[in-house]
Amino acid sequence: MAGGSGQTEFRLILAAAVVSLLGTQIGFVAIPLVAVSALRASPGQVGLLATLSTVAFLLVGLPAGAWVDRLRRRPVMITADLARTVLLGSVPVAWWIGELSLLQLDVVVFLTGVGTVFFDVASQSYLPHVVGRDRLTAANAALVSADAVSDVVGRGLGGLMVQALSAPVAVGVDAASFLWSAACLWRVRRRETASPRGGPARLWQEIAQGLRFVVGQPFLRAIALSGALVNLSLQLILTLLPVLFVRDLHLPARTLGAYLGAGGIGLFLGARLAEPVGRRLGPGRTPWILGAVLGPASLAIPFVDHGPALWIAGVAWLLTMTQLGVNNVILVGFRQRITPDPLLGRMNATMRFLLFGALALGSGLAGLLGEFAGTRTALWAGAIVMSLAWLPLFLVRFTK
Repeated sequence: MAGGSGQTEFRLILAAAVVSLLGTQIGFVAIPLVAVSALRASPGQVGLLATLSTVAFLLVGLPAGAWVDRLRRRPVMITADLARTVLLGSVPVAWWIGELSLLQLDVVVFLTGVGTVFFDVASQSYLPHVVGRDRLTAANAALVSADAVSDVVGRGLGGLMVQALSAPVAVGVDAASFLWSAACLWRVRRRETASPRGGPARLWQEIAQGLRFVVGQPFLRAIALSGALVNLSLQLILTLLPVLFVRDLHLPARTLGAYLGAGGIGLFLGARLAEPVGRRLGPGRTPWILGAVLGPASLAIPFVDHGPALWIAGVAWLLTMTQLGVNNVILVGFRQRITPDPLLGRMNATMRFLLFGALALGSGLAGLLGEFAGTRTALWAGAIVMSLAWLPLFLVRFTK
């Protein structure tokens, strides 16, 4: 890290991430269960809810990158955290007074997604400024590890909290986690210089510049395509897992939380293995080699059922997420290293636009498949795409 001050400030960023990610994973389990158990939502309505959580990346993702490149990133992150605190906090309040509706839940999820767009773009653009480019792999490994721990603890805890306290109360815990994140980020003192502001015409020129940079870079283009396929497949699987577990298989919410938590263990293992495996295989070869070896494991996920099938599908989910954990560290660090500082926000926003646009598409497609072809059909579609998502990285075979 860039000296003792950089280490201290990164620890604050990590502390903010640990708690907010924990809350997010609690909310990941709780929000669809609010819809399914408290509001009697159909598979199509659950699919719409999941789509609304990511569609903001399509609607405001690209302009957000240009705006973030004009602004200081830390205040953007704090503002986004406070907005998400208020939005998610409205859910348990409305439930407590008996006024919660699917419409409110949809609006809250959509606007929370808008806040997430700005936070994520600013966060990934701020990190190189805090730690220095030579420490990005270690910093990203720590953040992905925090994400993984939150998967394990947060999703398992989310299932238990829903069962013990109700889904709306669990959403309130998610809201409180963003308030903690804002408090930690407030203490970070490393300052940036905002870029000169331009008018609306200049804004669109800046957006186009970011798009051209990503599309024109063969390595970034391959990372974007592979990541979009991964996110599409993940959302096809994850959107309807609550419906399959709770409604179709009649399993308790804690079992869903434990199953999703297994993925968190895989993500953590992948994050910790990324540096040594990358050194052994080479950072350019690692993502597609692991994809070829571990990708087929995802084909066991659609067999999830009672008994041994649940365990087999759980191991498959763990292996799939291990692969993704390695990729998240290596590929995000690669993106940050090759992008000039003035373009970081727009590069990250363009990537988020493409990757989270795939999430929105996957959610909508999962809802349609679940409504008209059954939940397992959506799982099979996701598993097949996941098993092949490494191919764009193999075709480019970047070596940097």
